[in-house]
Amino acid sequence: MANIIISPSRYVQGSGELGNIAKHIGGLGNNFFLLGSSSGLKRVEDTIKKSFEGSDAKLHFEAFNRECSKNEIARLRELVKKEGCDCIVGIGGGKTLDTAKAVAYYEKLPVAIVPTIASTDAPCSALSVIYTDDGVFEEYLFLPQNPNIVLVDTAIVAKAPVRLLVSGMGDALATYFEGKAAADAGADNCAGGKCTMAALALAKLCYETLISDGLKAKIAMENNVCTKAVENIIEANTLLSGIGFESAGLAGAHAIHNGFTAIPETHAMYHGEKVAFGTLVQLILQNACMDELAEVLNFCESVGLPTTLADLGIKEVNKEQIMEVAKLACAEGDTLHNMPFPVDPDKVYAAILAADSMGKAFKEMA
Repeated sequence: MANIIISPSRYVQGSGELGNIAKHIGGLGNNFFLLGSSSGLKRVEDTIKKSFEGSDAKLHFEAFNRECSKNEIARLRELVKKEGCDCIVGIGGGKTLDTAKAVAYYEKLPVAIVPTIASTDAPCSALSVIYTDDGVFEEYLFLPQNPNIVLVDTAIVAKAPVRLLVSGMGDALATYFEGKAAADAGADNCAGGKCTMAALALAKLCYETLISDGLKAKIAMENNVCTKAVENIIEANTLLSGIGFESAGLAGAHAIHNGFTAIPETHAMYHGEKVAFGTLVQLILQNACMDELAEVLNFCESVGLPTTLADLGIKEVNKEQIMEVAKLACAEGDTLHNMPFPVDPDKVYAAILAADSMGKAFKEMA
């Protein structure tokens, strides 16, 4: 089995770069299908139109219907065909970007990704997470290639709500721990190969960047400024985590996140917030040393990531509900089976409750 590392063809990050979008993506097509939320498109539409002034390119802006579901993908495919578009541009957060990638894949078109928040590692990946119309995880759609370009305007990302950046840190927090577990197990990565040294090194750099710059970045954004720490965290959340999870591999944290999507109380939580708690559960499953657990718990508490079930919105613990989470996390084909030891619902159930108790104890000591 070959070692494989994959990444977007080009990654561009800088303040004001959305104003250069025509230069960056102009070679991908001439009739662009630009997908984003209604409010998001209003914020960027004028900048994009100005960038394309003087060209003969056509721009079709379309509002996203909130869920990366099979029905939404089918709706958008029909519109792409109707408009005769030859390039898909996803603008916004994780579900919007995953939908854009899926539409481009099915229509065999290039795709440009323009994240306006740094809340997940979705922008760089050759993967779309498919949900039901009601927001329950359904399946992973693995794509044959990564986006043609990822364009990150840090001036826009830095203006997003702080909670979104913190959620991105939660998603990125899992990258090294999952990648190391999958590599130790000899599991395949998302590219269908084995982990390279480069992928694991990027995953480790992602974690180290979170620990060194995460709290500094949060404080800077709370004061509406974009510092070097903010720039570093945007890169960690987007590029380092994106390449790291995809080319090193996924394991427990994301599977546990998928299980929690079945609990309605968690639907108000962002992806990365649930992944952060899933990381704690994975570390409990691995019987991680207390120094490692304390570092992760301290980081989560410092930036405001969940460390207990109550933090996820689960105020009253229903043991049957938690067992259902555990069973879903252990579903055949999910990434929990990339752990370097056998895992079953009973072990996951125990680890969830132990992680919850550990989080409570840490809060009391703080």
